[in-house]
Amino acid sequence: QVQLVESGGGLVQAGGSLRLSCAASARTCSTYTMGWFRQAPGKEREFVAGIYWSGGSPYYEDSVKGRFTISRDNTKNTVYLQMNSLKPEDTGNYFCAATINHGTRIRSLYDWWGQGTQVTVSS
Repeated sequence: QVQLVESGGGLVQAGGSLRLSCAASARTCSTYTMGWFRQAPGKEREFVAGIYWSGGSPYYEDSVKGRFTISRDNTKNTVYLQMNSLKPEDTGNYFCAATINHGTRIRSLYDWWGQGTQVTVSS
């Protein structure tokens, strides 16, 4: 069982930056893929970025490419999402998730979820 705890959300002006963190409660299996998702009010939860715990190229949803960076620190069992050049449409509750399904963007294939952290971008 993996427990995930997100932090780092907040209120920021458009063009600003935030870094989200996702701490795993147990040593995360090296075969897991870690993902970030977001959910805006009244919308479905959507994929943002993913990374294989053991390395390899991260992958992103098109609207965040070049602005967001996902990374991981194996020694701290933590995954990060660096968000730059934020836009009002990036507003939402951001969730960290883990899956044994390598490289997937499909929400239903993620097995463990955090409680979310709110990001609000003002115009």
